[in-house]
Amino acid sequence: MKKLLAFGLLVAMSSSCGKYYSGELTGVPGRKKYFEPDPFGMQFVPQGSYNVGPSDQDVPFAQNHFTKTITTEPFWMDETEITNNEYRQFVFWVRDSLIRELLGEVLEEDYRISVDALGNDYEEDIFGRAYHLNWDTKLDMKRLKENEDAVQAMELLYYSVEDRFFGRKEINVHKLNYRYFWIDLQQAAKHRNKYKNAFLEDIGDLDQEPGEYMGTIIDSEGNERPIENRGAFILKDVVNVYPDTLCWIRDFTYSYNEPMANMYFWHPSFDNYPVVGVTWKQAAAFCTWRTQLLNNALSREGDAYVQDYRLPLESEWEYAARGGLDNSMYPWGGLYTRNREGCYLANFKPLRGNYAVDGGVTTTSVGSYEPNEYGLYDMAGNVAEWCANAYDESAYFFQHDLNPDYKYNATEKDSHVMKRKVIRGGSWKDIAYYLQVSTRSYEYQDSSTSYVGFRCIRSYMGNK
Repeated sequence: MKKLLAFGLLVAMSSSCGKYYSGELTGVPGRKKYFEPDPFGMQFVPQGSYNVGPSDQDVPFAQNHFTKTITTEPFWMDETEITNNEYRQFVFWVRDSLIRELLGEVLEEDYRISVDALGNDYEEDIFGRAYHLNWDTKLDMKRLKENEDAVQAMELLYYSVEDRFFGRKEINVHKLNYRYFWIDLQQAAKHRNKYKNAFLEDIGDLDQEPGEYMGTIIDSEGNERPIENRGAFILKDVVNVYPDTLCWIRDFTYSYNEPMANMYFWHPSFDNYPVVGVTWKQAAAFCTWRTQLLNNALSREGDAYVQDYRLPLESEWEYAARGGLDNSMYPWGGLYTRNREGCYLANFKPLRGNYAVDGGVTTTSVGSYEPNEYGLYDMAGNVAEWCANAYDESAYFFQHDLNPDYKYNATEKDSHVMKRKVIRGGSWKDIAYYLQVSTRSYEYQDSSTSYVGFRCIRSYMGNK
């Protein structure tokens, strides 16, 4: 059997080369050329370097940013913050997936595709299910309401009678949980976690694992466990995706903000406003979902996958905010928050609390002010924005000068100080100091406020 396997490999090698076997180094033939199209709603930020550090005096004397030259690679960035309507697509997707999951219990042929039907390339998914949800079947709610079994199955997704306001039948937002996974390449790259190859005496030994992993890994719950296989680096989490609408009331004592709590996320008037009440973990989950949404669509067309959507590194955010104006204090350049006509250039808190004088009392519709030189809107004011990095006052000292990055995957077991995540850009409630491109601040990763939103970026494949 072993000789037969070795002979088969030899035949496969010789036949695969075919007419391309010339003895010369020609590379693998048949590779398709790839041109990355402009992603919808994103602007290109070219590679470059700049000096991080204070643009003005350190008003709070925080001493958390110092001058340093760094370099960033090119990337795509959302031209505006993620809006309510864009984030609602995420919420609706989670809702629809849960509905399909429930309907699959009673209408299996319509809403489930068995692994056997998908072919040999598919196995049980990471949840251990022997099926995949069928997204080709449309959710015809009018027809489903005529099916008693379907109505009873979907009932689990709604508030119970005692939890309903004024008798309204509404989806229980506490059940809108998104299960997602990511590969922890940082832990996989550690020397202590390397794969130790074993010596194979015969080609027939390939039916056995040719080595073993060393070291241990910290999972998403903060537990340390041995690395049994490659799948150990796939970490999982469950995040409720619904924004915290009560943040409008919780953030301000003795202030009437009930209309915003009731309407901001749902009313069509606020569709183009930046989503708020979103934690850092929810923003990170959104990026994972957005990546899978695009890659699943591309795979149906046979196209190549793209780079992951993600939250920007702190250095990438500042580089993009500067818009190529290396020494500017604000994204628009210059030292002032007004233009020559005396109009304010961003939505913030001017004149010791005259919220309305800049055109917006709280948040404003995205893109209400002029973009910077990279075509990016609201890089100062409106809402502050989550960055991917953990916050550390001394990060500028120990980070690398090429794509500087400091991350820490804080779990529930960690102290509050380890859950700090960087926010940038200032918001509608902040004074001008926080609008400066170099100003650093933070919020806790599990906190949700009425003044912090986010936008995504995607690394560019190649140099430009």
